[in-house]
Amino acid sequence: MADEEKEQPEGEGGEDEQPKKKKLPMTVILIVVGVIVAFLLVGGITYFMVSKLVGDMAAGGGGGGGNAGGGGGGEFRHSDPGVFVKLGDPKEGILVNVGGAKAGKYLKTSIIIEVNPEKKELLQEGKMVPMAETVILDTTMQILRSSSLEEFDADKQDELKKKIKEQLNQKLGMGSIYDVYITSFLLQ
Repeated sequence: MADEEKEQPEGEGGEDEQPKKKKLPMTVILIVVGVIVAFLLVGGITYFMVSKLVGDMAAGGGGGGGNAGGGGGGEFRHSDPGVFVKLGDPKEGILVNVGGAKAGKYLKTSIIIEVNPEKKELLQEGKMVPMAETVILDTTMQILRSSSLEEFDADKQDELKKKIKEQLNQKLGMGSIYDVYITSFLLQ
């Protein structure tokens, strides 16, 4: 009997506690679901805002972004990755006399251009067509030879890259060259 009495209070207390336990998990579940919904809502809004902002920047709408070449009003914007082509000798790059014949200065540089992959007349099977390679190298060499020594200053390197890009796009068609990269630069 003593065992029965002990079991009854536990049973009675257990019946009262059971409904309380059911109410507590339901409240917790509602709170957890509410928090998850809030996170999803905030995440969706953030994704929408970021994708809208990035889309505006790619279209030239704002933010000063776009190509690594800088931001001009009528500059060609691209989204496809370009094909990278190294100018000159694959190991040595370009070696050219600069500053005129009397200057006695030589420039050894490695220049890589990013070509629009959509321009089929410039590329075949991921490689530069010989005619286009000749035009690109000739134009680049003319720019380098005709530039004064002051134009090779480190502060003016972006201007030199912009000049090469603009000249190449004029000769090959607008949007042919995405960007110009100078990977080594030695002036003696």
